[in-house]
Amino acid sequence: MLVPDPKVVRQLLTRYATLRIAQAERHSPAAARELEDVSYTLCVMMATSGIDEAIARADALLVRPVAGPAPGRTPEADGGTGLSLAV
Repeated sequence: MLVPDPKVVRQLLTRYATLRIAQAERHSPAAARELEDVSYTLCVMMATSGIDEAIARADALLVRPVAGPAPGRTPEADGGTGLSLAV
């Protein structure tokens, strides 16, 4: 199963919360559309059909520790170079 990038999930949750607050303070059709889009995106990324469950799964994803190499293992031991693939 693919796991969403925690950074992207965090950004979406932040945007969702910001839009919810903005809508509570003053309704805006443009913000309502964006809130709908962000909600849909969260649901798709978290493989849910409802925003409440998507938020719960997103929160659970963000509290999980980041997976690293197994204890006692190094990238070199697994045939890697130890160099990051990130650009």
